[in-house]
Amino acid sequence: MTYTIEYYRGNIEREKNFLTYAAFVSFFPRLVAGPIERAKNLLPQLRRTPEVAPRDIADGLSLFVVGLFKKIALADYLALYVDKVYGAPEQYQSPALILATFLFCWQVYFDFSGYTDMARGIARMMGVRLMLNFNNPYLATGLGEFWQRWHISLSSWFKDYVYIPLGGNRKGRFNTYRNMFLTMVISGLWHGAAWTFVLWGVVHALGRCVTRELETTSFYQQKVPRIVKQLLVFGFVTFAWIFFRAESITDAWLIIARIFSSGAADPYCPLLALALTFAVWLYQFVCESRLRRLLEPRPVRIAIIILMILYMAIFAASSEKPFIYQQF
Repeated sequence: MTYTIEYYRGNIEREKNFLTYAAFVSFFPRLVAGPIERAKNLLPQLRRTPEVAPRDIADGLSLFVVGLFKKIALADYLALYVDKVYGAPEQYQSPALILATFLFCWQVYFDFSGYTDMARGIARMMGVRLMLNFNNPYLATGLGEFWQRWHISLSSWFKDYVYIPLGGNRKGRFNTYRNMFLTMVISGLWHGAAWTFVLWGVVHALGRCVTRELETTSFYQQKVPRIVKQLLVFGFVTFAWIFFRAESITDAWLIIARIFSSGAADPYCPLLALALTFAVWLYQFVCESRLRRLLEPRPVRIAIIILMILYMAIFAASSEKPFIYQQF
């Protein structure tokens, strides 16, 4: 669709080589779940013979290992608890439901960003560079920023081919919010013909409409501490994931109701799961702070990759769980 639309708009030239176009459409590393690569970026790379340098092999292999670690060691491990609780929410009390929702928030991130890391790693080893698809989304300080960091290729796709054609923010405040609302709802429907996905889109649409003006104020930008903004965004996004993960609308409302009304029974907290998610959050926090330079030396990066490989070899069980985004 992007190729056809961009050619129609006159933004790209027609691809005259059928094999190059076929390679663009069927480029296997990103075929299942993205990133949703634009013709403008990928076609020029496929028109030439890739020059694969040793740095491409090293960086691509590192990306692939990171993605594999996210999927096998993190996403699939968290799924053991999440699937159990969300499979029968009526059997669990508030703490277990809150914990399962929190862990799913990270499971879906590890699962999908892990896939795209592996796709980008394989492509990089072939001399092709795919776009960054996730940029530490749970460190966002606003819902607008969250969607600039989460599934970037899809968010930008909806912006360019749904939001802007509807009129974007060019025709007054009412139309701006209408276009924003419709775009978010359509993005929810894109995930599947189920009311849970539609409602997930509606929740994000309402949240974005309510906070859009607030996020631009000097008070929010300068007076509210960064960590508070991050926690507020993370809390809202985590709440919205309930509708995304629940088996039905009925289950979603049941989970929400039990979170706020049921007792405080022991949730049998998986401490390792919490430790792993905290370690990832800490790593991302360091990456966006002044301490980032501590992670940049090559020995440190090599050591991290080795630790991931050892962890997967020793602790991670073999998994047959499909990628979450394969169903969309």
